Amino acid sequence: MSSTAKISVTVDGNQYIDTVEARTLLVHYLREQIGKVGTVIGCDTSNCGSCTVLMGATDRPGQSVKSCSVLAVQADGASITTVEGLAGPDGSLHAVQRAFHELHGLQCGFCTPGMMLSAVDLLRDNPDPTDDEIRDGLSGNLCRCTGYQNIVRAVRAAAAELRNGEVPS
Repeated sequence: MSSTAKISVTVDGNQYIDTVEARTLLVHYLREQIGKVGTVIGCDTSNCGSCTVLMGATDRPGQSVKSCSVLAVQADGASITTVEGLAGPDGSLHAVQRAFHELHGLQCGFCTPGMMLSAVDLLRDNPDPTDDEIRDGLSGNLCRCTGYQNIVRAVRAAAAELRNGEVPS
């Protein structure tokens, strides 16, 4: 016998009211029930960070969480931002998305959504991080392809753009 719960969440600016099984992980809810497939299922153990999203109250910015370690019922009443929600309403890329693209901060792309959302969280708290602070801020996200150099460059460039209105180079 499974128990269910009704939840209300705002995901990427849209409100959803759904019934979920109490054991449903947030990552599965986002992908399977509302179609946010940019949230990647990686290790299902919270080690890789591929499933990272921003989660918070509707009246304050979200913090990065690994959605494979959060139950959907725990997100009831929360505001969630996925990688799809980073772009502007007109489709313009967020500074972090643009920098990852332009500075080759991705290769296979598997870790990229989680890296980007962790970077957004980092830059909100620390708008001018050093390379060591960037590495520390992204330490919960694993990349098996890039060697991290271009990821760090991309985060540094996005930080500059967000601070100064500069375009990453």
